[in-house]
Amino acid sequence: MSRAGGWDIAKALLTSMRPRQWAKNLIIYFAFFFTVSQAWSLEELNEAARLFARITLAFALFCLITSAVYLLNDVLDAERDRHHPWKRHRPIAAGVLPPSIALGMAAALGAGGLALAFALEPVFALVALIYLATMVAYSTLLKRVIIVDILAISAGFVLRAAAGAVVLDVSISPWLYVCTSLGALFLGFSKRLNEVVLAEEGGSLQRETLEEYTPRFLEQLIALVAPATLISYILYTFTAENLPDNNAMMLTIPFVMYGLFRYLYLVHHKSLGESPEEILLTDVPLIVDIVLWLVSASAILLVFR
Repeated sequence: MSRAGGWDIAKALLTSMRPRQWAKNLIIYFAFFFTVSQAWSLEELNEAARLFARITLAFALFCLITSAVYLLNDVLDAERDRHHPWKRHRPIAAGVLPPSIALGMAAALGAGGLALAFALEPVFALVALIYLATMVAYSTLLKRVIIVDILAISAGFVLRAAAGAVVLDVSISPWLYVCTSLGALFLGFSKRLNEVVLAEEGGSLQRETLEEYTPRFLEQLIALVAPATLISYILYTFTAENLPDNNAMMLTIPFVMYGLFRYLYLVHHKSLGESPEEILLTDVPLIVDIVLWLVSASAILLVFR
């Protein structure tokens, strides 16, 4: 293989690993944020630094594992991706990256990620293994079953949150898992809605379930999940044991409310729901909203600890 060819393969591999979608793994940090955001003394800050290093390593390992899933998924979906307006440019679908190399890298990333996860924390490795098994099942079978496909994706987000908790050996409010699950369903149904709308008559060529989903059905599902997500977060701010007793966390509700409304606007008026990671990385109002939520939540946890 020539040097140029090898460099092209390396770039294609990195692209297929989808580093932009690693942003989804930031959910792992939830456990850290709600556990150590109340640290104030020097001893607590030193412990917080140690935990941050630990969970950052967990984040990096989860990125390896998710990239293994993306590589496998692109190999399995290569033919269908060629019928998609922008997925056809993915390296495997475009013929730039040989499937054999992609599968070899997927196996190496998956096995290596799990081995390192076990060295870090055996229970964390178990959660990562369950995530990997769930996503492999999704890529090979579950994505062909209407509704179950989105439930599987939602489970992946919940497992990310659980991974952060077990690697720090802390417990977080069940409401946070509920919020994560419902939020993931909201993102998943919004993604399918934009896929159906943009695919029009050729949806079945891109994804089998697009033939069964309809815009009306998906809009009804979103109308159920969006308010449920907001209500679950509201209940979380009032009932979680690790939050201030004066319910000051309720002051962050407007930021979550705006975030949901903004996302709905982007889905229905800008047709951007097909790539949630692009919205989270490029939409300035939403980014500002998330930053304000983080700042306000941190301030509340510090002041009313």
